[in-house]
Amino acid sequence: MTFAESLRFIGSTLSWTLRAGCIAHLLHENVYEFTETRGESMLPTLQNQHDYVHALKTHKYGRDLDIGDCIVAIKPSDPNHRICKRITGMPGDIVLVDPSSSSELTNSPNEIIQHDGFNKFIRVPEGHVWCTGDNLCHSLDSRSYGVVPMALITGKIVAANSMNGTLSNLYNFRWITNTFE
Repeated sequence: MTFAESLRFIGSTLSWTLRAGCIAHLLHENVYEFTETRGESMLPTLQNQHDYVHALKTHKYGRDLDIGDCIVAIKPSDPNHRICKRITGMPGDIVLVDPSSSSELTNSPNEIIQHDGFNKFIRVPEGHVWCTGDNLCHSLDSRSYGVVPMALITGKIVAANSMNGTLSNLYNFRWITNTFE
């Protein structure tokens, strides 16, 4: 192989590598994402570690989402972090802010009166959603940082894989459905 042929081969290889990288980037940004989740906020829907979600980016910016759908979004209080939550309020809905703040199981009688969570409601503004974790007592969600702008939604979670330990569990695939009632 001559020097000129070697340069052409290297140039061609770099060109195809760059093209493949661009296509992968476009698919990741606009079509599909496979990403790891961590934390207890979505138990039992998602495991607290070693769970990977399949997110469809066609639902980016809140397109075609409904109450009860699980989403991936940029955290409103920290743009460097992402959240996986369930939509529990759509634009125009009136939502109970924090039903757990008046629980006799977790609060003293004085705290119940102080929090009075059963008397605090919010109307979800247009262009926003109310999101909570399935495991309310271990979730930082809209009850903490308020409504989530639909512009921060990056995708809808449609499935998950658990990758705990052994190879028999490696492909523990399950669909994530809308179970909101």
